[in-house]
Amino acid sequence: MLEPQSILAWIVIGAIAGWLAGLLVKGYGFGLIGNIVVGILGAGIAGLLAPRLGIYTESFGGNIIAALLGALVLLLLVGLIRRT
Repeated sequence: MLEPQSILAWIVIGAIAGWLAGLLVKGYGFGLIGNIVVGILGAGIAGLLAPRLGIYTESFGGNIIAALLGALVLLLLVGLIRRT
């Protein structure tokens, strides 16, 4: 069962990761809102997939790490696809 604090962590961490990624790739991002949305989606996907892949995310810290990695990976993938 998903806990509300886990979902909130995914949203917050994803938004922050999206914003930071936008700062790092000036001119190549999706704009402020676009980067934040992609970051949140990546964090949510990672948060849902991590337990199915056997990655421990039962703690709040585990959820933060999964959300951060998912947001960054999705931002990188979408950025690479967009450039081609």
